[in-house]
Amino acid sequence: MAKKITRVAKLEFMAMQAKPGAELASLGINMPQFTQQFNEATKDRAGEVVPVLITAYDDKSFDFLLKTTPAAFLLKKAANIQKGSKKSGTEEVASIDASEVRKIAEYKLPDLNANSVEAAMRIIEGTARNMGIKVNGMPSKEGK
Repeated sequence: MAKKITRVAKLEFMAMQAKPGAELASLGINMPQFTQQFNEATKDRAGEVVPVLITAYDDKSFDFLLKTTPAAFLLKKAANIQKGSKKSGTEEVASIDASEVRKIAEYKLPDLNANSVEAAMRIIEGTARNMGIKVNGMPSKEGK
């Protein structure tokens, strides 16, 4: 017989730093077991924010799916800044090359609503623009 799903939640933790707390308590899952499994699964992503989709079942068991690190976090890391612009669109706080945007787009492609790396690059470029990060060397969108 299939287990009954009681809740699905999307949370974010720093890699290898999940610990029992209010977010996990509200799911009604075995918190020590989740934190141990999450920390083990994210040991190769140290220092990154890791979104996780948790499906909780009525018997306190769970499944989880790790997502890719948020684009804003990766862009700040690539631009070597602490935070984005307070006035998006008018104030530039940093600049990065299109090659950095391509790397981020290739990494994020499984979680983005894009069918190609070029489309993913345009999504990442838009995020960068909103954060006040200028992208140097992006191919133009002419003829598309």
